Amino acid sequence: MSIQTENIQKLVERRAKARLGGGEKRIEAQHAKGKMTARERIALLLDEGSFEEYDMFVQHRCTNFGMDKQHYDGDGVVTGCGTIDGRLVYVFAQDFTVSGGSLSKTMSEKICKVMDMAVRAGAPVIGLNDSGGARIQEGIDSLAGFGEIFERNILASGVVPQISGIFGPCAGGAVYSPALTDFTLMVKNTSYMYLTGPAVVKSVTGETVDHESLGGASVHATRSGVAHFAADDEKTGIAMIKELLSYIPQNNREEAPVVPTDDPVSRTDDALNSIIPDNPNKAYDMYGVIRSIVDDGRFFEVHKEFAKNIIVGFAHMNGRSVGVVANQPAVLAGVLDINASRKAARFVRFCDAFNIPLVTLVDVPGFLCGTQQEYGAIITNGAKLLYAYGEATVPKVTVSLRKSYGGAHIVMSCKQLRGDVNYAWPSANIAVMGADGAVNVLYAKDIKADPEHAGEIFAEKKKEYDDLFSNPYQAAQKGYIDDIIEPRNTRFRVIRALEQLSGKQQDIPAKKHDNLPL
Repeated sequence: MSIQTENIQKLVERRAKARLGGGEKRIEAQHAKGKMTARERIALLLDEGSFEEYDMFVQHRCTNFGMDKQHYDGDGVVTGCGTIDGRLVYVFAQDFTVSGGSLSKTMSEKICKVMDMAVRAGAPVIGLNDSGGARIQEGIDSLAGFGEIFERNILASGVVPQISGIFGPCAGGAVYSPALTDFTLMVKNTSYMYLTGPAVVKSVTGETVDHESLGGASVHATRSGVAHFAADDEKTGIAMIKELLSYIPQNNREEAPVVPTDDPVSRTDDALNSIIPDNPNKAYDMYGVIRSIVDDGRFFEVHKEFAKNIIVGFAHMNGRSVGVVANQPAVLAGVLDINASRKAARFVRFCDAFNIPLVTLVDVPGFLCGTQQEYGAIITNGAKLLYAYGEATVPKVTVSLRKSYGGAHIVMSCKQLRGDVNYAWPSANIAVMGADGAVNVLYAKDIKADPEHAGEIFAEKKKEYDDLFSNPYQAAQKGYIDDIIEPRNTRFRVIRALEQLSGKQQDIPAKKHDNLPL
């Protein structure tokens, strides 16, 4: 055997060993937990044969606590690039079979390297997290590694899309990297995120709680809002990441891919003409409106289980990606509260950063009242959504369906927040408040002074108020509404508006950065 042949053979053998990570026994243990390995996840995520791996032979440099005798090629993370549906992405996947996926300085260097490459290439970066946290044996070096990753997350924000998949533990300082990315997906029953684990919580607060109840996928998808998606299993989770990517561009200088459709632009839906109930206090399902107007009825929802009184997500209209924000009358009457405001504001800012037009469907009776909301800073949180819409320079098309009252009317992409095209259905009520509340304020003395005829006075004044405000015509007369449209034509009118706005250019005053109300 020649020296060259021998060297090639050694390379093949070492590559094969590196691909086993921590070894076959640890791989079996990973599978026994219902979890894939890092390489299996990457293989499922990327187009077949497209993965280009970097730094396969990197090893840690720690000599503390016997670590000089524990060396694995790759050092607990698989990094590289590949394609998804032919589009370039960069990826890192932590390998739990090597030191529990704990972060070393060299692991952080590998991760930072692909993040830097993603920014230079203008391609999304996807992190598949499965780690026990910082590698304790490395002390401050491990913490420095986290800091380096966080800084990359910050610098890449708004430049390239960043997606985090949580496929196992993610605890302590490690949680901040996913929190800094654009979207976080968790897997039910096998992943969790928290700053301090159950044992620490028990010792500090006396609370007894398990991993799932403290930081599982269901908790973060429904209560905290940390997770945008909660998948039933890893295969479903990876499929969701791939679908998400189909709606977003490679970077902030490009537009999302156009998806051909046979759904006619001129398609109408007579059902929309009767979807609004005669009783203004009766609910209806906003999902019916969304699916009626988007291409092929397909809507990819974000934050589906969190703050259900507002709906956000992606769709295509005439093949082009749009971000949809819609109040949901079927939940809390579609009222805006702290969580709904935060949820929608974050989504609006993502769409604006990545050139995705916004379609807003309005049916909002106002902001949720009460001490809990006021003490929780509904003022500041509501201002986040107001700020997000007012700051956004992408095309913005708004349709007011029914209620659009008070401050909530302003917040939901009104004309004064640089809404480009604002439509209303004939059923729209655009006013400071609803008729009942307005009459009680405006005519309280008259009603109190004549209790015998209070009901008649109330009914008369309510009709007077309804005639004036319980329709969109006054707003249209003042130019705050560009047109009043027949509901059945909503798809066509919105698409035509978006096409007219496709070349929109809008500058903002020069500044170092804004000061979003946080």
